[in-house]
Amino acid sequence: MSQIDRRFLLNALAVSGAAALAPRALSGASAQTASAPAGAPPPAAKFGFDDVVKRARDLAAAPYDGALPKLPEALTKLDFDAYRDIRFKSDKSPITAGPFRLQLFHPGFIYKRPVVVNTIRDGIAAPIPYSSSLFDYGRAKFDKTLPVNVGFAGFRLHYPLNSPHGQDELVSFLGATYFRFLGRGQNYGLSARGLAVNTGGDDEEFPYFREFWIETSTQLPDKATIFALLDSASVTGAYRFDLYPGVESVMEVSATIFPRRDNVKFGFAPLTSMFFLGEGRQCEHCEDEWRYELHDSDGLLMHSASGEWIWRPLRAPHVKVMTTFAGDNIRGFGLVQRDRNFDHYQDLELAYEIRPTYFVEPHGEWGEGRIELLELATKDETADNIVTYWTPKTPPESGKPFSYSYRIRALLDAADLSPNGRVVNTWSTSPKALGSNEAVDVGSRRFIVDFAGGDLAYYLKDPNMVDISASASVGKVTRTFLMVNPHIDGFRAMIDIEVPPGQSTDVRAFLHAGPKVLTETWLKPWIAQ
Repeated sequence: MSQIDRRFLLNALAVSGAAALAPRALSGASAQTASAPAGAPPPAAKFGFDDVVKRARDLAAAPYDGALPKLPEALTKLDFDAYRDIRFKSDKSPITAGPFRLQLFHPGFIYKRPVVVNTIRDGIAAPIPYSSSLFDYGRAKFDKTLPVNVGFAGFRLHYPLNSPHGQDELVSFLGATYFRFLGRGQNYGLSARGLAVNTGGDDEEFPYFREFWIETSTQLPDKATIFALLDSASVTGAYRFDLYPGVESVMEVSATIFPRRDNVKFGFAPLTSMFFLGEGRQCEHCEDEWRYELHDSDGLLMHSASGEWIWRPLRAPHVKVMTTFAGDNIRGFGLVQRDRNFDHYQDLELAYEIRPTYFVEPHGEWGEGRIELLELATKDETADNIVTYWTPKTPPESGKPFSYSYRIRALLDAADLSPNGRVVNTWSTSPKALGSNEAVDVGSRRFIVDFAGGDLAYYLKDPNMVDISASASVGKVTRTFLMVNPHIDGFRAMIDIEVPPGQSTDVRAFLHAGPKVLTETWLKPWIAQ
């Protein structure tokens, strides 16, 4: 699937505005209703997650068939504008009780794989039949009547998220295993995915959700449950998404996957985002770009098992770069949009300053593994060029179910994630004073990092108590400076490094007062020129 087309289309279609399982095997029948009187027929079983697990297990035992059903040629030839003009009629929602409303996406354009969408009422699952009467086709005209088995490309749920009497788009599932959801006052930006497979390699797969089941209830008006069946050449899977909308919307995810092959790299809780321009503004293709920053996310935030918080600024490299971080029993990770200043973006339509942060919090211990961050080169802001996920050290074995669960939080204000001070700005320059004639060694660089929040404002009364701890994995730190920055109620750190030309290094720095750590750890890769 084209990343560029998918990103354009998702943004164009967007409408502005529980105890979980630790990793283990799942099996068993669906829950039954209470016993009926003697002689009465047994009550029907309620559809639930175990039913999806059984389907995933059965699917894994059968040969994989990834053939695309044949769509009418008129749909596959739709261009971007014509496809965008096809709209679901809002008064045709298959869900009318309670605050949630369901809308379907029409297949066509790049969305050529129809999916089955079911609703669950009183525990009974029933597929939603396709009908052209559900859609307003706008300028899209067809010579022949569309067949009754066209199906749907995906769906979205609406909810009174920003106003008690409104209906705002809350969550969307469209394309492969991509999904996006919003909290109050947020605008679509990055995406989550069900599963990543061999990401970064030549044999990368994009699994897809082939069937969904959607359950809402008037008794639980602030919760929607979505079951999904995943399929690909290397894996099948059963997924349960429990969505709780609010100021900070929360998605609880439980999954059981059935690998079809051994030695497959699976990426759990993958997040996909865009980073084109940031504070450094190093770009070969943006001479005429008047906006200063362009990104859905500006950093990867990680919470290690030891309690350390690590901030890794994102970048758009000239070539593909894969970075790994040891993440045994990781406590959390996410792609964060930390810069909320409109003046830094100046885009009235795309509203980068209100795009959400997604932060993943595993349930239970995920064991030995690592976080991987893939950064791709891009010529503009239309490509999702950032991917991150957690991958286990030992891949799940074929034929054996593997279960895990986690929470995703959709945030605007991510300040409460870490109790310590946070990185708010990062720049780099030549390691000499402005206007100075001092010689600069080849392979030298100065990094300028602003820290704010946590207890840093407290230490402004006695800044001499605060020190920098800085290191470089290759080369050496030659000088450090620390200044009070009253504009952010924090500190500005300057770190000079020297690295042999052509070699790469990771520079790390944090602030502390004696043994007390005051900030997260800033982590920056750099290649000496």
